[in-house]
Amino acid sequence: MAGIGFELKKILAKGSLFSVLRAFSYASVIISGPWLLSIVGILLISMFSLTLIEPRVQITQFQTSVTYLIALSMILTGPIQLTFTRFTADCMFEHRNDWVLPNYHAVVLLVTLVTGAVALIGVTLFLSEQSIVYQMLMVIGFVVLSNIWIAAIFLTSMKQYKQILWTFFIGYGVTVCGSLGMHRYGLEGLLFGFVIGQLVLLVGLSILIYRVYQCSKFISFEVFQRDYIFLSLIPIGLFYNLGIWIDKFIFWHSNGTGQQVIGPLHASIIYDFPIFLAYLTIIPGMAVFLVRVETDFAEYYQAFFDAVRGGTSLDHIERMRNRMVQTIYAGLYEIVKIQAMVAVLLFIFGDAILRALGFSELYLPVLFIDVVAASLQVLFLATLNIFFYLDYRRIVLMLTILVMLLNGLLSWLTLNLDPRFYGYGFGCAMLLMVMVS
Repeated sequence: MAGIGFELKKILAKGSLFSVLRAFSYASVIISGPWLLSIVGILLISMFSLTLIEPRVQITQFQTSVTYLIALSMILTGPIQLTFTRFTADCMFEHRNDWVLPNYHAVVLLVTLVTGAVALIGVTLFLSEQSIVYQMLMVIGFVVLSNIWIAAIFLTSMKQYKQILWTFFIGYGVTVCGSLGMHRYGLEGLLFGFVIGQLVLLVGLSILIYRVYQCSKFISFEVFQRDYIFLSLIPIGLFYNLGIWIDKFIFWHSNGTGQQVIGPLHASIIYDFPIFLAYLTIIPGMAVFLVRVETDFAEYYQAFFDAVRGGTSLDHIERMRNRMVQTIYAGLYEIVKIQAMVAVLLFIFGDAILRALGFSELYLPVLFIDVVAASLQVLFLATLNIFFYLDYRRIVLMLTILVMLLNGLLSWLTLNLDPRFYGYGFGCAMLLMVMVS
């Protein structure tokens, strides 16, 4: 599924400094995907709204509402994301591209029905005291975001990186401008702008998918048939997303660090901003992951298995195997190098960045450990990716269960210690997972 990575390698092959910057800039935006770009959108909307909206609690309510939409939609769709990714990759390998779009429609139908039902039940039970407009926007936003995660599966398989960039630019431009343009309507206005922007993004991604894939029939359900589904991928998708979000939920709903914002939705003043800012610092590492690990490793991985299946000499097979291992080491090393540079820069200029954003320097200790933890998460993701290529699904399942348990347990333990230890649960969990994986 690394089609776009090979296109970026063509840019890198030009050998100039500009081509390197260009390729990694493209990779940064594309690999960041809707998740990290949504965080950017939330922060921009919140910053620009400070002087426009009174009372300011509505900004916090908007941030919390969107954060819950992102977290819960990722967790709920996690199981189908991986199963559909594997199904699509298998179809492409078997040259059954005409199966992809009909089964995409089937997945979209299932996701829309399930997430719509869950959202309706959720707002009815827990957000009934809020306005009907707010409830409707939460339901629509939940369904749209869930479908965006499914559409984003195709991003790295498509070679149209310029069109993808424009789609992101337009989608998040509408998100930010729409929310700020509707600020006079308070919380509902901010949320309306966000939902409209995400809907534009979903439509744009769908147009790109339809340009790449064609089909003879509209809908098909092979993706749900036992012969084409890998059941182990279902819990892997669930546990991985739970493992990434569980520390946030613990801080949100702890008496000492969390506070109620709107209905049952909580936030943590001391934890949310540092962790969101830390996730923005992993964009360079994610770009390296796409260009080096995903692409270079995929190339030699394919060459190795072609050599085995093609019956070439043992010397050639061993050479391809060694090159495959070398690309793993080189890719992981480059991720460590680039994230170490980002971390050092943040350690040096962190206080100035916080002052520029209007936040207290008291956030610095949590921010520093969260930056290290988020960087380790990129390494963990890279190792999981390699195991997926090798089809070691049992190892991946073990690792995702372990990351959920460790992050939850260590975050809970550090939460009950001195506030100086906040964030160390997430950091230690990621460090242990990198070592184990």
